Amino acid sequence: MSGQDITGVVLAGGRATRWDGRDKGLIAVLGRPMISHVLDALAPQVGQVLISANRNLDEYRAFGLPVVTDASRDFLGPLAGIASGLATARTDWVAIAPCDSPLLAADCVDRLASACADEEHTDIAVAHDGERIQPVFALIRHALLEDLDAFLASGGRKIDRWYGQHRMQLVDFSDRPDTFLNINRPEDRDFLEAHMKQRNVSE
Repeated sequence: MSGQDITGVVLAGGRATRWDGRDKGLIAVLGRPMISHVLDALAPQVGQVLISANRNLDEYRAFGLPVVTDASRDFLGPLAGIASGLATARTDWVAIAPCDSPLLAADCVDRLASACADEEHTDIAVAHDGERIQPVFALIRHALLEDLDAFLASGGRKIDRWYGQHRMQLVDFSDRPDTFLNINRPEDRDFLEAHMKQRNVSE
């Protein structure tokens, strides 16, 4: 499949409780909102990008992209953001990425799409860093929306459990561990900024 036939969805709808409720996607990293780094990396890989957010909607709309919100206001987790993205997308496949991983690989979507070449046997391709699954870096078939809505309505919240109910392929990203660097705590920002500066120098 071509990247132009894929919709990208950046997940920015969490509560960020470890940041005292500050919206993680809007936290500055190297002088720019963290989500802007993700958007720069994702946009060239897909035909359209959506932002899934539940707060600060005007600030997210300022990026000039469609912003979608969860059907529920109860902050049900990443699956709810995925569902809102799937509901809005008009492509057969949707790529998701989190707003707090500014070193998203430039070939992330291509790697995930390669695992879906046999579309008859794959519904979800998800990144694996060599040690564990990275569930919010994934390519998901649009046709799963109805099933996901039913899972959420039944009280399901765990992304790994829903993935496990479908034909899933793990995609090796062990050579790109920096793709998954993020900021879970305020003290992580200094480390991430230093890493990004070093990578810019080496490039």
